[in-house]
Amino acid sequence: MLAPLLLLLCLSEQIRAQNPPDVECLIVNQEQVHCVWNKNGAPGVNYTFSSWFENNKESNCTNYLIEDNITIGCKRDCKREDKFSDFYTILRHGNETKSKKIHALKKKVKLNPPTNVTVKIGSDSNLWFYWNQSTPRCVDNQVRFRINNKPWDSTHVPSERLSYCINLPSSNSRYEFQVKSKITESCGDSDIWSDWSDPVAWGFNNSTNTNIKEPISVWTPVLYVVGAITLILLIIMLLRHERLRIILIPVVPKPLLSSPEIEDWFPFSKGLMKEGFKANYNEQACPVREYAYVSRSDSNISDTSDLTVTTDQTDCSVSIIMNEPDDRSAPFASSSESSEEDLKVFV
Repeated sequence: MLAPLLLLLCLSEQIRAQNPPDVECLIVNQEQVHCVWNKNGAPGVNYTFSSWFENNKESNCTNYLIEDNITIGCKRDCKREDKFSDFYTILRHGNETKSKKIHALKKKVKLNPPTNVTVKIGSDSNLWFYWNQSTPRCVDNQVRFRINNKPWDSTHVPSERLSYCINLPSSNSRYEFQVKSKITESCGDSDIWSDWSDPVAWGFNNSTNTNIKEPISVWTPVLYVVGAITLILLIIMLLRHERLRIILIPVVPKPLLSSPEIEDWFPFSKGLMKEGFKANYNEQACPVREYAYVSRSDSNISDTSDLTVTTDQTDCSVSIIMNEPDDRSAPFASSSESSEEDLKVFV
C-alpha cells in the first residue's frame, strides 16, 4: 500500500519540476507591481523571486504574499512611468532558475475602486451620484444603477468627470449605484477595470445606506400570534353556536312580491301601515236630479197660485217659485215661457 503512494509522490514531484509555475504580474493603482505564481495551483515549495524594470538593477522581493506558509506572490513599489517599460522576473528554487519572463505592463494597470461614493437630490430636483478617484486624470469611469432591484443598467461617463445625474427621479422607487474605473486610451489604455465601488442607494425613505433594516418591535410577533388565535376562536364559535352566529351575522329576510298584503313589503308594523292608508278627509254626497214640470191641467190643485220645485246639491239648495198666470186654462208650454212670467228664484 505504501509503495503506490511513494510512487505517486515521486511522479508529482517530477511533474512539478518539469512544469514550473507561471508568473503573472499587473500594476495596481500605478503604485505597486503585484506578481503571483499560483494561478495553476498552489506551489509545493517556497520559491524566491527577483524582478526589475528595464534600465534598472535586479532586486530581490522583500514583500512576499504567503498562503499556508508557502510563498505564492510578491509586491514591489513602482512609479507611474514604469508601466511603459518592460518588466523582468526570475523565479528560483534554491540555486535553480525555474522561470524567467518579460512582462509588458502598459495594458495591465488596475486602479483601485472609486471612494467616497455618495448620492443625493440636487437643487435642480435631479438625482446626483458623486465619487472620488485617487488618480482623476486619464481615467474612464463606468456607472451602473438599478431601480427597485431590477437588472443593472450601465453607462459610460466621460474622462475626468466624477458625477452622474438621473433627471427627476421617482420618490416611490429605490435607486442603487456603483462605479468602476480604468486608465484611458490617451494614457495607456489599460484592459483591466477596477473592482466595483461600494453600492449606495436612494429612495423610499431617502436613505443612502443599503444595509439599513427596519427595527422590528418585540410586540409585533406577539400581536400576530394573538390575532391569529382570536380569529380561529371566532370561527369555531360561529360554527358551533347557532344563536351567536345569528346575533353576529343576522339573516336578512327576502321580500316576496307574491305576498297578498302590501304591509309585508315594508319594514313597518301593520298597525302603522293601516293608519297611514286611512282617508283623513270627509266628502258630502251630492245627488243630481233633472227638473220635471207638471202641466197645470193634470193637477187638481186648488186656488194655490204658487208651484215650488226644490233641488238639493252638496250643501246648497235651489228653490224655484213660479206665479200662476191669470188664465189658468193656458198650460205651461216651456220653461222659457214660464221664465217670461213672474219668475222668482230664491237662493
